[in-house]
Amino acid sequence: MTTTPSLAQQMHDALSQRLTPSTLEVLDESADHAGHVGANGTGFGTHFRVRIASPLFTGQRRVAQHRLVYDALQEFIDGGVHALAIEVL
Repeated sequence: MTTTPSLAQQMHDALSQRLTPSTLEVLDESADHAGHVGANGTGFGTHFRVRIASPLFTGQRRVAQHRLVYDALQEFIDGGVHALAIEVL
């Protein structure tokens, strides 16, 4: 029996492949946003927090660092992720 990885795990995998992070945590905080705009009523898959450190961020301004994260996760944003909080470590 195979199981589909959670959306948070899929996002983690995408960030790992694109940004080779030294530290990475992807948290699904959707349950904390129940009833908010963009919530889908399931408590999963709409609101995420990414905590990340990557050597690719060295010398980059915060906006450029965030752009790298957004670019790596664009397919998920297009697919229904409503909110993404990024913490560069």
